[in-house]
Amino acid sequence: MNLRPHAHQSEDVELSIVPLVDVMLMLLVFFMLTTTFVHFGRIHVTLPEASVQQSSEKAPIVVTITRDGNFLVNERALVNSRPETLRAALARIAGENRGIPILVRADKRSHTQAIVTVMDVAGALGFKRINILTAQRDNQP
Repeated sequence: MNLRPHAHQSEDVELSIVPLVDVMLMLLVFFMLTTTFVHFGRIHVTLPEASVQQSSEKAPIVVTITRDGNFLVNERALVNSRPETLRAALARIAGENRGIPILVRADKRSHTQAIVTVMDVAGALGFKRINILTAQRDNQP
């Protein structure tokens, strides 16, 4: 019994691409039909415009934190670095106006806790605009 195929009876293998073309056409029709029904949500944004009108707002209050952890409010040193002293100084300078921005400027070697203390005191007094000033780093080799 000879189970080996004969060398002269080899069959040619044929790759049919007709099913591949059918699938690609069906996908094309599917995507063409579904994309016509997609409606993207539109967001209307009204951008603010600059005005030349001078603001009647007071100058910001600048709180400086030295590397030793002492506070300066508008370049005037406080007696001590206790939160109560800082609270009294901010309340005295701002009066009833809590819309004045607070700018926190700190030495790079000062403790993070001092920055958090300034932000906590300003937030407890009702200030909403608290900013941290940063210095641009010089690109030196």
